[in-house]
Amino acid sequence: MFMRMIYDERLAQAAYLIGCQKTGEAIVFDPERDVDRYVELAEENDLRIVATAETHIHADFLSGSRELAELTGATVYVSDEGDADWKYQWLDKKTDGGSYEHQLLKHGDSFSIGNIEFQVVHTPGHTPEHIAFLVIDHGSGANEPMGMITGDFIFVGDLGRPDLLETAAGQVGAMEPSARTLFKTVQSLGALPDFVQVWPAHGAGSACGKSLGAIPSSTIGYERRFNPAIRAASDEGSFIDFILAGQPEPPLYFANMKRDNKVGPAVLGGLPNPPQISVDELRQLDTSVAAMVDTRPWDHFSAGHVPGALSLPLIRSFCADAGSLVNESEEIYLVVSPDELDEAIRLLIRIGFDKIAGWFDATQIGAYQTEFQRFATIDSIEPSAVSDCIVQPNCGVLDVRRATEYDEGHIEGAINIAHTRLASRLDELPTDTSLIVHCRSGVRSARASSFLQRRGFKVANLTGGYLAWAASQSNEPVT
Repeated sequence: MFMRMIYDERLAQAAYLIGCQKTGEAIVFDPERDVDRYVELAEENDLRIVATAETHIHADFLSGSRELAELTGATVYVSDEGDADWKYQWLDKKTDGGSYEHQLLKHGDSFSIGNIEFQVVHTPGHTPEHIAFLVIDHGSGANEPMGMITGDFIFVGDLGRPDLLETAAGQVGAMEPSARTLFKTVQSLGALPDFVQVWPAHGAGSACGKSLGAIPSSTIGYERRFNPAIRAASDEGSFIDFILAGQPEPPLYFANMKRDNKVGPAVLGGLPNPPQISVDELRQLDTSVAAMVDTRPWDHFSAGHVPGALSLPLIRSFCADAGSLVNESEEIYLVVSPDELDEAIRLLIRIGFDKIAGWFDATQIGAYQTEFQRFATIDSIEPSAVSDCIVQPNCGVLDVRRATEYDEGHIEGAINIAHTRLASRLDELPTDTSLIVHCRSGVRSARASSFLQRRGFKVANLTGGYLAWAASQSNEPVT
C-alpha cells in the first residue's frame, strides 16, 4: 500500500493519496481544488487516480472531488447519511451532461481500490453526514484496519467542533444537539483496536477545533488515553460543557463553503490565469468595488499603498484573513511578486475566490504615485500614547482578538470583535470616532486596520498589540 499526506499549511488541511501498488490504482480523500498536485504525485509513484472520497461537506475549503472527477473520470465516494439538508447536489451535473460515476455511502458500506478495502463508519457530530474510513490493506495479508481517515471527527488532541452549524452556518439552536450527537459518536470508539492509526483532516491552526495538535497522526489508543475532548466524554453534561467552551470565532467564508460544497464547486479546468495589469490600469481601479489584495509585508503596506487596498500578506493566516475580509462577489486584483503569483492564486481558489481579474507586480508598486495620485498610509500608535488618546471623546479602542483572549484581559472600554467576524459587525462600530485597533501582537490588527480604512474608518494600529500595551502598564518586557 502507498500512502501520502498532502498538507496545506495555510488551511492546516490534510488530503490523503492512498494507492494499491499492485494494480496501480489510487484514491484521494478530501482533496482541495488545485488537483494537479495529486495527479502529479500519483504519476510520480506509478499510480493513477481512479477515485476520490469525502469525509463530509467541508466548511473551511472548497472540495476538489468534482474537479478530479472531471479531469480523471474518478469515481466519487460520498456520504448518504444525514437528512435532506446534507445531501450532495452536484453528482448528476457533469459539465458535459449526465452524472459522475459515484457511490453514496452508508454506515457499514465498503469499497475497494485495488487490494485496499475502505469500510465506512458514520461519525456524526461535527456535521450530520460525517463519515470516516477504516483502511484495510489486504495486499499485505491484513484482515484488520491499519488506520482510519477520520476527517473532522478525531484530530490529534481534539475533536471536530459541533457548533459550526450555528456559529458559521446560522442554524440557531443547533450546537447543543450536535454536541450530544458527537458524545454518542465518541462512545462508539470502544469497538476500535488501540493500534488503529488516526489520519485526521486538520492539524494545528485549523478553526475546525480549538486545540488541535501539531503532530500529523496518532492512534486510537493514544487519543483515547490523552485526548482532552475524548477524556471529557465520561458523562454527557461534562462533555457538552467542555466541547462548546472556548471555540474560536469561525471565519466568515465558512458559511459559503458549506453551501458551495453541497451544491457543487464550480469546475475550473485548471488554474486561473489572470492578466498582468499596467500601472495605468492600476490607477484606474475602483477599490470600493473591486478588492485589491496587497500581499506585501505590513511595514511596506502601511508606509504606502493604493487607497482602498487590503493588507493580506501570504502568511499562514492568509486564507482565513482573505475569506473574512474580501466579499465573495468582488473581483480581486492582486499586488504580488511574480514568484508568489501561483501560490496566491492557489490559496484563493481553495476558498472559492475565483474572480481573480488581474495582478500587478508588487516590486513595481512605486510607479503608482503621480502628482495627482498618492499612496495612502496607516498610522501606528505606541502603547505609551494609548492612555492619553482613549480619554478623548473622539477616540475608541477595537480589540480584534478572539473572545477568549479578550476575557483573559483587555483595555478598559474596548469593543471586542474578532477580525474574522468584523465584516459582519461593522454596524457595531462608531463612525465618528478614531479607532485604535489591536490584537495580541499586531498581526491580526494590521489586517483589520486595512479593512476598516477601506470602509471609511479612521484607524491607527497599536504597535506590538495588547502584549506591548500590557507590558507598558507594568514596565515589564514584552514576551
